[in-house]
Amino acid sequence: MAYKFMAVDIDGTLLDSKGNLTEETEKAIRLGIENGLVFTLSTGRPIQGVQKIIDRLNLDHPVITYNGAMVITGKSGEILYKCVMKAEDAKKVMQLGEEYQTSIMVWSNNRLFVNKLNERAYKYSSISGVQPILIENAEHLEGIIEQGILKILWYDEVELIEKYEKEVSKHLSNDINVHTSQAFFLEFVDKNASKARAMEEIGKHFGISRDEMIAVGDGFNDLSMIEYAGLGVAMGNAKDEIKARADYVTLTNDENGLAHVIYKFMLGKGE
Repeated sequence: MAYKFMAVDIDGTLLDSKGNLTEETEKAIRLGIENGLVFTLSTGRPIQGVQKIIDRLNLDHPVITYNGAMVITGKSGEILYKCVMKAEDAKKVMQLGEEYQTSIMVWSNNRLFVNKLNERAYKYSSISGVQPILIENAEHLEGIIEQGILKILWYDEVELIEKYEKEVSKHLSNDINVHTSQAFFLEFVDKNASKARAMEEIGKHFGISRDEMIAVGDGFNDLSMIEYAGLGVAMGNAKDEIKARADYVTLTNDENGLAHVIYKFMLGKGE
């Protein structure tokens, strides 16, 4: 199979455990693009949170953001796909988050709104590259919901996130996808927002079939795209459940596992 497209998670996949893009991985990506690869970043972050990587790689390819709720081109900013949460679902997630007294991050129109301006809000802000805006009252929240919410994220202690993940689904409609992206992040998007759905939309745009796609990731929020792609790849540092559902397991992110995939399946080099 001649693969034409690759969707790649960022944290734990593209970047090493120190959060760096290694020279070896960057070289492999550039070689892949030179050989016609449509290279797509696929992340829970907003576009602002990946701008440095886009600039470094000089990408104007589609970027899957908010775990699939928006597909936007890297340089031109053209929105290829967008999926917001239903108003009643967003309200319920906000209500539950307040009852749990957790830190809530809300993404709307590429702006970050928070229920508390605390240490977690500012730490998450530094990751995303967007300044947090305090949700002042119920009327303010109503206005944000009317604009359309792409994603809601709860940020808390790992053991609490694990507890919330087990409990929330019985309170929510079937129109919401719930998953962890990192152990301390629990994320909520519309059921039609997933990395797999985003890949499908990109495929329609470029005329690329799923059989011609590779997806590489390490987290549970990557499972949909790993299972959708013609070749689903789990990183060597992924959990066993993710590895078991992938077609291929590569090296870890500290061993340039992504570069290995590009050389092996795109460029026909290596074992």
